[in-house]
Amino acid sequence: MSVLVIAEHDNTSIKGATLNTVTAAVACGGDVHVLVAGHNAGSAAAAAAQIAGVAKVIHADAAGLAHGLAENVAAQVLAIASNYSHILFPATAGGKNVAPRVAAKLDAAQISDITKVVAADTFERPIYAGNAIATVQSADSVKVITVRATGFDAAAATGGAAAVDTAAATADGGKSSYLGSEIAKNDRPELTAAKIIVSGGRALGSKEKFDEVMTPLADKLGAAIGASRAAVDAGYAPNDLQVGQTGKIVAPQLYIAAGISGAIQHLAGMKDSKVIVAINKDPEAPIFSVADYGLEADLFTAVPELVKAL
Repeated sequence: MSVLVIAEHDNTSIKGATLNTVTAAVACGGDVHVLVAGHNAGSAAAAAAQIAGVAKVIHADAAGLAHGLAENVAAQVLAIASNYSHILFPATAGGKNVAPRVAAKLDAAQISDITKVVAADTFERPIYAGNAIATVQSADSVKVITVRATGFDAAAATGGAAAVDTAAATADGGKSSYLGSEIAKNDRPELTAAKIIVSGGRALGSKEKFDEVMTPLADKLGAAIGASRAAVDAGYAPNDLQVGQTGKIVAPQLYIAAGISGAIQHLAGMKDSKVIVAINKDPEAPIFSVADYGLEADLFTAVPELVKAL
């Protein structure tokens, strides 16, 4: 049977996590179909059709699907679920919102945060904050899966030529409604999509020092700014910058950690980064165990010098 990917989109374009999810879907075997459920989302459906490896795009368009409300999107997925052996969601806020509802309605065990497809019925996923990898085998007729984007390469966004089929949109369930949203505006790259991330920890001591030390480095590198949980809890940085098990999972080309000791929950969120640079004056800091390059130095001296050198 075919494999269904639920696209993450903004009704205009496809979000990057969808491309990683398509790669996981291809590994499951069978034709890969992508569901674009939205409102006036023809552009997003056309973009999905260009993704390499996608055989068909299913476009469902209705006002009730405009904002990705879990009840309405889940109903749309369930309307076509019987045609698929696997239903894959990106492990994003949106995917995690809808997938459990679909799994419950199908009476299937959700397989969360997979990082590898071993076989069509067998998957790997991290447990214990990434300190162990569980191999999970499922006998469910329909497997409901969320995909950790950092575990898979992104499929090419162009090169495909899938057909776009229009599906009848399910009726608005009326169980929830969209009232509004407050979007934080940021000129920097989105944290989960950034190629370079510079993160600061509790050692920075204050919000003022965090901004004073980390911002010039991020500006020089064109990087996103991240923070450890300790730094966020202390008020040095906003919650949406938190990297870690309870924050955002990232895997940039370059991750620079300044003043971060490397608690297990932080390592779980960034240890898949391609190159990790750690700056810490404590030679016993756990962050050095995962770092490709470690600098034992006072960050208040080292980071400004690095900025000058750049």
